[in-house]
Amino acid sequence: MKEKYYVIGHKNPDTDSICSAIALAYLKNQTEEGEYSAKRAGQINEETEFVLDYFKKNPPGYLPDVGTQAKDMEIRKVPGMPKEMSVRKAWEYMRDNQEMTLALTDDDNNLEGVISMSDISNSLMEHNPKALSEAKTPYRLIEETLDGEIIVGDKDACFEKGKVFIGAGNADVVGKYIEPNDLVILGNRAEDHLNAIELGAGCIVIAINAEISPAIKSYAKEKGCVIIRTPHDSYAIAQLIEQSIPASAIMVCENIITFHRDDFTDKIKSTMAKTRIRNFPVLDKHDKYVGISSRTNLLNVAKKKVILVDHNEQSQAVDNIDQAEIIEIVDHHRIGSLETHNPIIFRNQPVGCTATIIYQMFGERGEEIPEDIAGLLCAAIISDTLMFRSPTCTMADQNAAKNLARIAKIDIEEFAKEMFKAGSNLSNKTAEEIFYQDFKKFIAQDVAFGVGQISSMDAEELQTLKQRLEPHLKYECGKHGVQMVFFMLTNIMEENTELICYGEDSAEVVKEAFGVDLTKGACVLQGIVSRKKQLIPAMMGALQETEI
Repeated sequence: MKEKYYVIGHKNPDTDSICSAIALAYLKNQTEEGEYSAKRAGQINEETEFVLDYFKKNPPGYLPDVGTQAKDMEIRKVPGMPKEMSVRKAWEYMRDNQEMTLALTDDDNNLEGVISMSDISNSLMEHNPKALSEAKTPYRLIEETLDGEIIVGDKDACFEKGKVFIGAGNADVVGKYIEPNDLVILGNRAEDHLNAIELGAGCIVIAINAEISPAIKSYAKEKGCVIIRTPHDSYAIAQLIEQSIPASAIMVCENIITFHRDDFTDKIKSTMAKTRIRNFPVLDKHDKYVGISSRTNLLNVAKKKVILVDHNEQSQAVDNIDQAEIIEIVDHHRIGSLETHNPIIFRNQPVGCTATIIYQMFGERGEEIPEDIAGLLCAAIISDTLMFRSPTCTMADQNAAKNLARIAKIDIEEFAKEMFKAGSNLSNKTAEEIFYQDFKKFIAQDVAFGVGQISSMDAEELQTLKQRLEPHLKYECGKHGVQMVFFMLTNIMEENTELICYGEDSAEVVKEAFGVDLTKGACVLQGIVSRKKQLIPAMMGALQETEI
């Protein structure tokens, strides 16, 4: 099987995060070994949805957590067995395949019960002469377990009444013990066969393949007595016969501890620690049985392999990133707080967009860029650089966008207008959804603060958004340890940002960073359009100078 890798951007993904993940996964699949899948750590915003629809690309699959899961463990593909099988057949399978537990399933692979070696041992240690009838054991299982042959009777019928009795001794003594419907083990004497049938035995088992006269067969058929002949002697029959009971008679079918393939190993470890059971059935998302896993398998769980794009901050990364193996990062932001266990490929360039770096990687590998991928990369550059107006924009971004637009057959300015219009049309979204559409958390001097941003070419639309967001900021402040919240309402055409703020020390930080005072919790920052290059560095510097 090919090694699996997940290419994923930050939480609250923007257009660059999504499009770069799709493009890099495509490039990796064309040029490297392995199976690369683009994923997303959050919901797609309107702008990105417009871009994906425009270029007819499906959104990446949702992967909010990269912690290890049951499916990252070894799941032994032990087939589900029918509960109608004999205990002996179950034991033989476990012995031959070195398994301690079997899952018993129906024809649709639904789990009906489990049976273990200890269950079998316990059942055989408890002598119960009526065990076979209480389990309603089919005669075919008795025939199979004793390597025998049903001479008279219906093999699909069941032994449902009576006990198992060895008919040793003379007829007078044996006659005192045989009761109607009993299963009687006999030798080769015809008079014993006849006597047992006359006393109402429901089944007689004849040892050492003894001959049975036609008259006895006819009489047994008349009296409804089943005859089974076996090559084993009486002692072996007595040893084996209880092993013919169906597995359903001793299986555990209530309070079974199971795991699903998507269950996280933290939960699995906690559950395993509370029980002495060692083997557990694993189910898929439809509750169908897929295999068995054990405590030992948990020790060798494989970490998910991930490639991060458009971020390298712990606070922005997909949940449980510390449980994954980061093998590569492609980014254009400042060096953040992520740590790795091993050296990795870390490509970080001072350009306006991660997509620009991906574009360069296509060229370096001599790989042709398909029209739809070119469209995604171009859209990401337009979005991140605010159509080349952001101070983060470089000539490399502009050149890449122009070349990509040519491949994608789009006009940059016309496409940008449609894209930004789609991105700022948030009339159907709640204030909370707008707030988290493009929101990132940062930490400086042990102070956690969050910054969201919406960009638009329409000043009126931005004012409408302001009115909806202002009352909401106070509800978000304090969540997830965030002490201050800021929201950038960026006017692309006028190249400025109205910054709305909430938090006890937010006014002091803004004053220190930009030299302006807040008016009713807001201020206009002329020439500030980039969160990454203009707003965050200034705030980081202010927090270092200000004791909060």
